[in-house]
Amino acid sequence: MIMNPTAIKHVVVDGHSLTLESFVAIARYNATVELAPSALEAMKKSRALAEKIAAEGRVAYGITTGFGEFQKVAVPKEMSNQLSTNLILSHCTAAGEPYADEIVRGMMLLRANALCGGVSGVRPILVEMLLEMLNKGVTPVVPQKGSLGSSGDLAPLAHMTLPMLGKGEAMYEGVKMPGAEAMAKAGIKTLDTLVSKEGLGMTNGTCAMTSVGALALYDTICAAQLGDVIASMSFEGLTGLRNAFDPRIHQVRGQKGQMLVAANMRKLLDGSEILDNCQKDRVQDAYALRCIPQLHGACRDALDYVREKVEIELNAVTDNPLMFLDDEAVISGGNFHGEPMALPFDFLGIAASELADASERRTERMVNPALSNGLTAFLTTEAGVNSGFMIVQYAAASMVSENKIYAHPASVDSIPSSANQEDIVSMGTTAARKAKMILQNTQDVLADELMTACQAIDIRRRLNTHGQGMTPLHEALYQHVREKVAFYEIDREIWPDIRAVEAMIRSGELLDIVKEYIPDFE
Repeated sequence: MIMNPTAIKHVVVDGHSLTLESFVAIARYNATVELAPSALEAMKKSRALAEKIAAEGRVAYGITTGFGEFQKVAVPKEMSNQLSTNLILSHCTAAGEPYADEIVRGMMLLRANALCGGVSGVRPILVEMLLEMLNKGVTPVVPQKGSLGSSGDLAPLAHMTLPMLGKGEAMYEGVKMPGAEAMAKAGIKTLDTLVSKEGLGMTNGTCAMTSVGALALYDTICAAQLGDVIASMSFEGLTGLRNAFDPRIHQVRGQKGQMLVAANMRKLLDGSEILDNCQKDRVQDAYALRCIPQLHGACRDALDYVREKVEIELNAVTDNPLMFLDDEAVISGGNFHGEPMALPFDFLGIAASELADASERRTERMVNPALSNGLTAFLTTEAGVNSGFMIVQYAAASMVSENKIYAHPASVDSIPSSANQEDIVSMGTTAARKAKMILQNTQDVLADELMTACQAIDIRRRLNTHGQGMTPLHEALYQHVREKVAFYEIDREIWPDIRAVEAMIRSGELLDIVKEYIPDFE
């Protein structure tokens, strides 16, 4: 069950308590944040150890040495602050359109939460500043492209850090401006420099990929729930056979997601006069109807797996090196490597793509008179002069095919960097960005199906072959759509109708209606 993140108004950041919902509440819905006292104390102790190591001149990566291939180069104590600041200045190389504010806010939150672990050796002021920026609405401008997904999201995180130094660009009150100006308007004092270890502390980590992917995951979970609901409306319009959802079928297989979706379909289809009157029309339906539990259920299982991995990463420490107080060890490892997220985010994209595949097939069945169990061709009332929903299916098919290209896994690729010191990388940020693109297509394909299902139900009622009565939930959803989108009697400009239903899909309003009628819907 996914909780509504809009109900979360305030979050205490402590390094280990973020959930998917609290992350979305802060990143998207501007829930306020505060630093846990326990995290503050842990960071103070970690910073004291970093300063001791620097003062003693011990060999420690990124504190007394350069970065990447330059780890072989010793850096004098008096240059350690410049070393950290230079890391930000030299690494802000990202390209392309900026990330949406919610994604950058998520990056800031994840960086702050990781540093709260108290093993990164940075000053608490960095986390305090990030949380203040979140609360006051200063959002760095971060271009989307340029991360290999290890050593972390270096380029995006460098851009994220620039306004803290009075550099770069930021959004404030809806306006893009120089970072120094945004910070000044918000009343946040900038830093003159980073100090030893802080360049790595700010840039090593999976914060960009995890922010993109976590938001895409939340929206895909919502899309999967809507997928069941919209499929059930198409099922009613196509006079499907309910016996495909008999619990005995699904129990003997035992797949968790499949059993969940079958239970959803039984709830969604209960009380339909149209379905009551069609159960002897044929022996079985095509897969797009009969196998909804198997198709959607597999996607649900995939999303459960991705959620498990994401909620671990939301609270992970992902920079390098890490410092441990008990024996003053400074250990160079690879927690910044994005592979643990790259594979799940590729899987996320595949799951979202399959939801769209199934949706488009149901749309095709509704518009195709050879497959629609008696509906009119392309759901028209006057065929020939009117094309009806013919090209709605074309558009859905186009996006489904585009998703197949995006669904090729990014994680199987790698390219060496830093003179082969960083010789196998994750491409996890690309995987997350692709998953988001697939999701956006899938939401639009579901919108096409919902609009088509409402038209199909209208045609079915006009034909009056199986009665007039829909399920109460379907009637409520149908009426909600019809408030914005009238029955398509004769051809008109159809794009405003499509945009209106797309907005319904993305807003969450349809799931709110579902929860009114089926409170335990999952």
